Amino acid sequence: MSTVFLDGRFVEVDAASVSAFDASVQHGVGLFETMLAVRRDGGAHVIHLHEHIERLAVSSASLGLTASLRQGALGEAVERTAARAAQDQPGVGRWRVRLTITGGNLNMLAGARGAAQPGDGQSPTLLIHAQPATAYPQEMFERGVMAGIADWKANPLDMFQGHKTLWYWPRLRELQHAGAKKAAEALVFQVTNHLAGGCVSNAFVVKDGRVSTPIARGEENDVAAEAGGGPTDDDDLGDTPGKGAVLPSPVLPGVVRRWVMDWALGEGVEHARRMLTITDVLEADEVFLTNSSWGVLPIVAVEARRIGAGTVGPVSARLVKAWRELIGE
Repeated sequence: MSTVFLDGRFVEVDAASVSAFDASVQHGVGLFETMLAVRRDGGAHVIHLHEHIERLAVSSASLGLTASLRQGALGEAVERTAARAAQDQPGVGRWRVRLTITGGNLNMLAGARGAAQPGDGQSPTLLIHAQPATAYPQEMFERGVMAGIADWKANPLDMFQGHKTLWYWPRLRELQHAGAKKAAEALVFQVTNHLAGGCVSNAFVVKDGRVSTPIARGEENDVAAEAGGGPTDDDDLGDTPGKGAVLPSPVLPGVVRRWVMDWALGEGVEHARRMLTITDVLEADEVFLTNSSWGVLPIVAVEARRIGAGTVGPVSARLVKAWRELIGE
């Protein structure tokens, strides 16, 4: 059961198709956002809609997909799709809303012959679909879950890392491997062996009441400035003042990640963005992961290693409760 909006109009699920020559099919060119919508006041409310649209627009301009995204119109299209889903699916209370924008019918090699380049006037393909959200067992949030460690590593020198591009194969493969080990997610590390996050989530660690999360794309210079200069210590690049180059980050600036930091600020919880190692993870009192589908997911073990007491910690529990209140549960 899905509601589909394709290139400006609602279509039946069976008719939702793109050209075989679309850049997403030919070259994997495109971006996406996954949002949560909840039934509210007789319709559907999309959680953090504007933050998702803004992130998509920044990525689109940065990566050269298109510089002309109209954020207002895009947000309106998402809201229309969610509202239509609420109408068409009366028995559903929550939806997973995915917004996908591709390069459209575009030969990526045509630029060599003087034709249009990505972001140079072509018409992107716009696809939005809303389907019932996954119902996660409450036990996951009350008792926590185990996470594995991914073999794949994120490369901070890859300019496409830290964006929600259509190239998700490495992450999905690692999720499959995690599932085979009965893990709910897998932690991804960078080639520098610093934590990046989960395959489809951002990561946080809590130690002595202090909440820390890896530095995300776009935050590198701000964090270095807060630390008093460029990071220089290989073991803790985000905390050590010094002079030197700032390493780019392959970490996605997650929308729920931002919500957690805003929550921490409002609650007076000490928090920081910094480079984290496997030692920081394994010696943490608490670890939790965030994304727009599940909100806040406590991690009580990484592989065979218990985290803290092996139970959901107080900060994680407070955040799980705050997220439920946000979405009206």
